[in-house]
Amino acid sequence: MFQVRIHGRGGQGVVTGAEMLSIAAFLGGRHAQAFPSFGSERTGAPVVAFCRMDDKEIRLREPIMEPDALIIQDATLLHQVDVFSGLKKDGYILINTTKSFDQLGLGEFVKWFKPDHLLTVPATELAMKHVGRPVPNVPLLGAFAALGGLISLAAVEAAIQQKFQGAVADGNIAAAREAFDIVREQELQADEEGSAVRAAFSKSGEATNVGAKDHA
Repeated sequence: MFQVRIHGRGGQGVVTGAEMLSIAAFLGGRHAQAFPSFGSERTGAPVVAFCRMDDKEIRLREPIMEPDALIIQDATLLHQVDVFSGLKKDGYILINTTKSFDQLGLGEFVKWFKPDHLLTVPATELAMKHVGRPVPNVPLLGAFAALGGLISLAAVEAAIQQKFQGAVADGNIAAAREAFDIVREQELQADEEGSAVRAAFSKSGEATNVGAKDHA
């Protein structure tokens, strides 16, 4: 089972985002469920929603305390709410921001995470560009589709078409596609950086071995 917790603020489409994520998972052949927390959903107030997906029937109904992935729709929550509570050590973090993790003050916290599990996307800007509204939920779904391969971009697009129509659907699909491409590029960069580090470490080890043989 893969569990996703979504943090945002009222008015950012947090609950709708979780619902559409579950629809995309279902369209991809998985069992899925989505539900919100039962706090205030007034505009600007912190909101949490949950999504589970699995290859078999899901019987759990309680809130997700140990998520495999976090989707953070509003970076201002990072130092106001314990959004990282219970996150698994090999978990994914996807943040709606134009800043890096270091710039967000998270460099020390995430230094032990896999680089390709730490992703950012300017979801609000993409929503404004393609839809004309600062609602980041749909671009973040496109970004999530590039994260771990749990849902496909095609399934996200199908979920969008179920929720919206006409120009609004087209704009949201365009935003999701661009977010998908941004995250894919980040993942490739992380892979390249990881390969470079491994290669440098390997060469360092070879040099040490050669030196030891010469000394012997």
